[in-house]
Amino acid sequence: QIDTPWADGTAAISQCAINPGETFHYRFKVDRPGTYFYHGHYGMQRAAGLYGSLIVNLPENQTEPFHYDGEFNLLLSDWWHKSSHEQEVGLSSAPLRWIGEPQSLLINGRGQFNCSLAAKFVNTSLPQCNFKGGEECAPQILHVEPKKTYRIRIASTTSLASLNLAISNHKLIVVEADGNYVHPFAVDDIDIYSGETYSVLLTTDQDPNKNYWLSIGVRGRKPNTSQALTFLNYKTISASVFPTSPPPVTPLWNDFNRSKAFTKQIISKMGTPQPPKYSHQKILLLNTQNLIGNFTKWAINNVSLTLPVTPYIGSLKFKLKNTFDRKPPPRTFPIDYDIFKNPVNPNTTTGNGVYVFQLNEVVDVILQNANQLNGNGSEIHPWHLHGHDFWVLGYGEGKFRPGIDEKNFNLTRAPLRNTAVIFPYGWTALRFKADNPGVWAFHCHIEPHLHMGMGVIFAEGVGKIGKVPPQALTCGATARFVNNGH
Repeated sequence: QIDTPWADGTAAISQCAINPGETFHYRFKVDRPGTYFYHGHYGMQRAAGLYGSLIVNLPENQTEPFHYDGEFNLLLSDWWHKSSHEQEVGLSSAPLRWIGEPQSLLINGRGQFNCSLAAKFVNTSLPQCNFKGGEECAPQILHVEPKKTYRIRIASTTSLASLNLAISNHKLIVVEADGNYVHPFAVDDIDIYSGETYSVLLTTDQDPNKNYWLSIGVRGRKPNTSQALTFLNYKTISASVFPTSPPPVTPLWNDFNRSKAFTKQIISKMGTPQPPKYSHQKILLLNTQNLIGNFTKWAINNVSLTLPVTPYIGSLKFKLKNTFDRKPPPRTFPIDYDIFKNPVNPNTTTGNGVYVFQLNEVVDVILQNANQLNGNGSEIHPWHLHGHDFWVLGYGEGKFRPGIDEKNFNLTRAPLRNTAVIFPYGWTALRFKADNPGVWAFHCHIEPHLHMGMGVIFAEGVGKIGKVPPQALTCGATARFVNNGH
């Protein structure tokens, strides 16, 4: 959102939430070709299905750097039978009532629960799904012609699940990630974390007298959810003909070496802008699970985010006092913190302070993962930054070593992304230019984790924010300005 930070859609950050019966008009310049999606950013509305694809094509006089004959669009998500409101209440309860694993995985909003498309091929107690094709839960089939190349756009808006996508007998060539071209590379399957988007190229070079499975399965957490399945249908035969072999098996959920190998293959396409050689400042963000009384929270540098009543964009632009904590949040964590052990101090506090950057400063962010609150384990977290792309400078095992690990940063082919994962007990280094006046969320894209406080707020150049539409400011301390006609 260049010049329109109020259209970012983040309740309590860039605007007031849109109340029942109200209208809010998002108007912004579509300046970036690529594969994106949109979703509600209030409470856990994304988990309730408030999302959709947003595909931006190149201007008519430009061509993509790769050829394809047709394209498909796959928006992946997970689905619970428990309402998102009930999930929110459980997460905000003492003791915590966790949401559990999803009942289904969805492809373009469609999935199955009490039957399996592949019951004849896999060891399952579920009966075979018998669809005529017109049912709402019947899969959308990808119809292809032989000897062609197709672009498949893939986006993950999951609430919780990290996913893996594979198509039987077909290689996938990765060409785009988060709206940026990457150096093409071929894989048998692709890992995709919540918030990420990819484009892959698929060539229909297999036996045209067969159909082939497309499977989506859970990675990164012990799965308790069946694969989502559909077909790749060669138009030379009927779409009702089942594949002759079982669907691709999703790689083992905790084979993190495989996940890291895929992620590290992603480098920028030649000619992509490269990161500045140096940064002006560095912040280290420790991700931990903590307690406030009997409430379970996620915290960053031992602060769990709770959003204020007045949107930050109004508070900062109009220099309002007492609307949020003006004390800057911690920029690092104790040097002796042992990331491999349970937190010595399990307690945290809530906060809503802002990391403020000078306009055009270059900022390094080191995301540091750690052991969970109880027992042994460290979860995957996909972190998403609003308002910017960042360069992913590198990933590392264990605790980040300032002054040492910087020597291994990738400063020549760093990919530009807007979402990056931190692996269990590891760190991820990002660099971005604070060149977009506004107030921006930076948070774990796992919906329950953000709900439990796993995020921070960045702001830059707030004096350069233009006129904010009044309907973005109709709540909290900015409401009286709007009501008084200011």
